[in-house]
Amino acid sequence: MAETWNFINTGSNDPYYNMAMDEALLNFVSRGEIAPVIRFYTWDPATLSIGYFQRIHRDIDIEKVKEKGYGLVRRQTGGRGVLHDKELTYSVIVPESHPRMPSTVTEAYRVISEGLLEGFKHLGFDAYFAIPHTKEERELLKQPHSAVCFDAPSWYELVVEGRKIAGSAQVRQKGVILQHGSLLQDVDVDDLFDMFKFKHDRLRDKMKTSFTDKAVAINDIADRHITISEMEEAFAAGFQKALDLEFTPLELTTAQQNEVNTLIEKFKSDEWNYRK
Repeated sequence: MAETWNFINTGSNDPYYNMAMDEALLNFVSRGEIAPVIRFYTWDPATLSIGYFQRIHRDIDIEKVKEKGYGLVRRQTGGRGVLHDKELTYSVIVPESHPRMPSTVTEAYRVISEGLLEGFKHLGFDAYFAIPHTKEERELLKQPHSAVCFDAPSWYELVVEGRKIAGSAQVRQKGVILQHGSLLQDVDVDDLFDMFKFKHDRLRDKMKTSFTDKAVAINDIADRHITISEMEEAFAAGFQKALDLEFTPLELTTAQQNEVNTLIEKFKSDEWNYRK
């Protein structure tokens, strides 16, 4: 019998709202106020998000980000820099104690990402999980790559035609799993790499070529232009099928919306964004 989870599509918002909403939903689930929730959203302006542990002054050309008119925000999840532009972003927020959730980060990542896998299949792609089988492949996961998210392989990465098509990150706080990630509709590789610092131009060019070899956006390989609304429909159906879910729309109470608004101030602050 299908389980009922909340679903909310918050549409297009600025980076501070987007990150505040994810953290607020984690709090609501932690306190038992709401059932597990799946959220879809997009970004306005397009934004560079950096990982919780990332060193912004070392990795990011902050002036270039501002010059291009992009937003900049630090996520509460780890990982590398992600340019949120032409994409659908998803979040899954579920208690660690949920019977469907394995105790290890890697296995929970796989279970949640089954929803993405089904979504890509719904769009007609032959998607699969890349699993490092050999010792050499596993060692590759430990090696340093560039500060750009889609540059690095990881366990259970979603792959189409041999290239990574989704980038996700996970954090566990207050007894809750938050996994969110980017489902690329299109990507401007030159624009992306302009915002990261490299020791020299040769390294930038090498990393850019490597990125193009490893990562791909949906419309790079689709036989027609796929819209964000089509992606929303496909991935909603994917999560429902993979996790055996029915959705109920989530509407926040006034108190919950006030909590989101308070968290927005945190994500706007230099103390949060520039602390590393």
